[in-house]
Amino acid sequence: MIATPPLTDGFTASPQIDPGDLPALKAQGFVLLVNNRPDDEVPPSHQSDMFAAAAKAAGLAYVAIPVSSGFSPEAINAMAEALRSHEGPVFAWCRSGSRSTYLWALAQASLGVNPDSLIAAATRCGHDLRSMAPILANLAGNLR
Repeated sequence: MIATPPLTDGFTASPQIDPGDLPALKAQGFVLLVNNRPDDEVPPSHQSDMFAAAAKAAGLAYVAIPVSSGFSPEAINAMAEALRSHEGPVFAWCRSGSRSTYLWALAQASLGVNPDSLIAAATRCGHDLRSMAPILANLAGNLR
């Protein structure tokens, strides 16, 4: 499994993982898995139904919020709901971890989290969200 630094104590965005990684994620304390890859980007062994079955077997909650081109209000709302409805650390993935990071930031901003703190957390993990600052501020209700 890929070692990925967490964005926060409760959220990690990672590059692609394997279904076999899920027991280790459970052992690390994660409670929710969020798959941000559409099935048409991955082989059959890494499609959503495979992860859903592996998550169930590992005793983890699982949600698929596939993102391919742009971040729809539906995807942002689905991520916000996933974050709101689960107590404990969340592990999300996509091809590189970027889409998961961006979607997390958009969802967090929609929940009222300060955009500067989101940008700082992403920067610590190697993701530059500065160009998204106006969108994050708008979502957070903090127009500058």
